[in-house]
Amino acid sequence: MPDSQRPQRKGKYLFLSALSAAGVVYGDIGTSPLYALRECFNGGHALPITHENILGVLSLVFWSLILIITLKYLIIILRANNEGEGGILALMEIVLPKKQGRRYTIIMGMGFFGAALLYGDGMITPAISVLSAVEGLKVATPVFEPYIIPITIGILFSLFFFQRRGTAGVGQIFGPVMVVWFLTIAVLGVLSIVKNTEVLHALNPFHAFLLFQNIGWKSLYVLGAVFLVVTGGEALYADLGHFGPKPIRLSWFSLVLPCLLMNYFGQGALLLRDAETAVNPFFHLCPGWMLYPLVILATAATVIASQAVISGAFSLTFQAVQLDYLPRMEIQHTSEEEAGQVYLPLLNWLLFLATVMLVLTFQTSSNLAAAYGVAVSTTMVITDLLLFIAIRNKWKWHLIAAVSITAFFLVVDLSFLTANFLKIFRGGWLPLLLAACIYLLMATWRRGRRLVIRKIGEISLPIDDFLSSLEEKDFHRVKGAAIYLSSRAKYLPPSLEHNLEHNKVLHERILILNIDIRNIPYVNRRKYWSLQKLGNNFYQVTAAYGYLQSVNVQLLMHLLQEREKELNLDLEDVTYFLGRETLIPKKNIGMNIWQSRIFAFMSANAEDATKYFHLPVSKVFEVGRQVNL
Repeated sequence: MPDSQRPQRKGKYLFLSALSAAGVVYGDIGTSPLYALRECFNGGHALPITHENILGVLSLVFWSLILIITLKYLIIILRANNEGEGGILALMEIVLPKKQGRRYTIIMGMGFFGAALLYGDGMITPAISVLSAVEGLKVATPVFEPYIIPITIGILFSLFFFQRRGTAGVGQIFGPVMVVWFLTIAVLGVLSIVKNTEVLHALNPFHAFLLFQNIGWKSLYVLGAVFLVVTGGEALYADLGHFGPKPIRLSWFSLVLPCLLMNYFGQGALLLRDAETAVNPFFHLCPGWMLYPLVILATAATVIASQAVISGAFSLTFQAVQLDYLPRMEIQHTSEEEAGQVYLPLLNWLLFLATVMLVLTFQTSSNLAAAYGVAVSTTMVITDLLLFIAIRNKWKWHLIAAVSITAFFLVVDLSFLTANFLKIFRGGWLPLLLAACIYLLMATWRRGRRLVIRKIGEISLPIDDFLSSLEEKDFHRVKGAAIYLSSRAKYLPPSLEHNLEHNKVLHERILILNIDIRNIPYVNRRKYWSLQKLGNNFYQVTAAYGYLQSVNVQLLMHLLQEREKELNLDLEDVTYFLGRETLIPKKNIGMNIWQSRIFAFMSANAEDATKYFHLPVSKVFEVGRQVNL
């Protein structure tokens, strides 16, 4: 909700919000200790386990968390919110120029591609997180090894199956479970650190520079592994609207950051004592009697982390649909109190199939780690560039200050991006390919919708011209009211003109309803609609919604019935008219023929407008027309 409408979080309420943020916001970052440090010292490009290398890697981990998560996201980027909402699409909406042109197209393209890349994260995170937790069973006994994949798939199925119930109820236990998780990994880390306190020397960034000097170009492989500790940064930014900046920052500084550092440094201390534990240093931190309970706790934590990423994908898609960047699809609201809690059945099961495919293809979390990070690091670079525009145009920073802070973040993020590009041939191509496909769909839909609106606009009459010529037309007025949904406020809906032309009939009262989805998350619900009397019993109704608000036409009509008595509106005697376009792909019209066919397919399979706008099925009348593309 907008900052102005967000309740001030103080005392107990702030504490509870911070507790919830620990579960929802930091699930991805919080479960990275399961595999991040392991990837530095185990596998095909593993570093030799030496005192200098361990301190160097720990130094990189520490400063990555400080510079990227703490400084960049928590201190600076959380300020770049769209009426309290975060995420790359929200940032794109902030910096989009008012006039369309080359700059508008470039910024929108960057936002689209950055959003598309996050779907790759939403696909890999559940797979790598749950698989890495279940792999802890192999540390206890090799008997479980043949069952790791089936157990993982079973947990993933349960996770995606229960998405339809929403996170409103389950979310209440996310925070406490993650607090137990963070405190547990902190205790395990401290018990290890006290045996080798020299690992604390890694707080000095000199050890990181020394590591680069000693291993040269191989440091890129190390950076690719270290990046796994910060992969949840973009998800953190996207969850801003659920909690606000204060609880997110409080949770990080008081709980998440200290606990993560204790565990990473504890794993480093363990490696100093026993190099053979590099195969899975996280689970080797705990005593044997605690291994099975830790596997259960780790599995719960990874399910929560996956839940947060999946919910983020739902919210991102809902936002894109509302802003007309993707076609309409079935959206179920899982909470009456929280507008942002939605469930998208089609996306849910597509993500499940993609996640299972990843588990079956890569088999181990180490193999998945080789593909993880490419998409997120690319999104982070795009965020840096959009942030520069926000700093200059919205915050009015001096050019030198804006360039300096952006250049600093770009140096860090481009270093990680370069390192992650080495993963492309080891599986990193998959999220990039997925992102390219999603970007193509978004760009095609956006271009196709603009073309359709332009084509319809060319044959639409201004409402004023139609009303002035109404007396010259041959028609009969019947009792009741007709509500015509229109995408253009000042023009006659084609469905009205066609109905009059072919049926020679107009209803006693005509309401032209224009739905205005604005590029802000919420519109004040006290009076989000306006009514204008046009004459001849014609009325123009304009209803404004934010991109995180559901459009419910029936609810709007009930409000009009109650508050606008002059309409004398009887909802039992109302007909809703919708226009339905049949798209005919043709050459040299507006898009490439292959792109026109993709757009026509997307349009034909979009969610029915009757269901999407919450219209009564028995009172809807559709008027069709053909549009050449």
